[in-house]
Amino acid sequence: MSKKTCAAIIVAAGNASRMGGIDKTVTPIGGVPMILRTVRALAASERMDEIIIVTRPDLIEPIEKLCVGVGKPLTVVRGGNCRAGSVLLGLEACHSELCAIHDGARPFVTTEVIEAAVSAGETFGGAAPAIALKDTVKRARDGKVLETPDRASLFAVQTPQVFYTERISAAIREALEKGLPLTDDCSAAEAMGMEVHLTPGDEENMKITTPFDLVIGEAILKRREQP
Repeated sequence: MSKKTCAAIIVAAGNASRMGGIDKTVTPIGGVPMILRTVRALAASERMDEIIIVTRPDLIEPIEKLCVGVGKPLTVVRGGNCRAGSVLLGLEACHSELCAIHDGARPFVTTEVIEAAVSAGETFGGAAPAIALKDTVKRARDGKVLETPDRASLFAVQTPQVFYTERISAAIREALEKGLPLTDDCSAAEAMGMEVHLTPGDEENMKITTPFDLVIGEAILKRREQP
């Protein structure tokens, strides 16, 4: 059976409110803008047939210039008013049967993580990389602990999250129409009864959210550059 075509949809339209005024999308890590590192990581996978970046209007032209020569067809489009809205705008520009929706602030994703998720998404209709939680988790309200969930059944989900393009488009639209809270793209799929499988994630596939995360990112690069 021939493999389905797949587009990487990179979501980078946020305002980086937790970065203390730093525009993380183009912030350099190891001298390379973060969004370019993310694009290169996805372009390195043979499963990616096209790359779509969803970003703020003021960053469209700078990102287009940064990403010249990445080796895959690339489109940069404006984002929406929320993450789900931005994903939908990226999906509208997609020409592939599958989509791998990825956070622009996860520049250290590996080919192994990408391709495991794409393979599972192609087989099951929905997939996302995940890692087991190390810490004990408490469910609380107003500072009072209500429950200690079984850590063995809890996972931290990463991206790329992979789905059939038409199905996830319909699922996100329906979830938005119903006003459902969407913390990630899997949330929309799950709400619509779609099957989602977890694949092996990677601790280094972290999301750069705070200035301290940039410090960790630089450490990851140094480790990877060691012989």
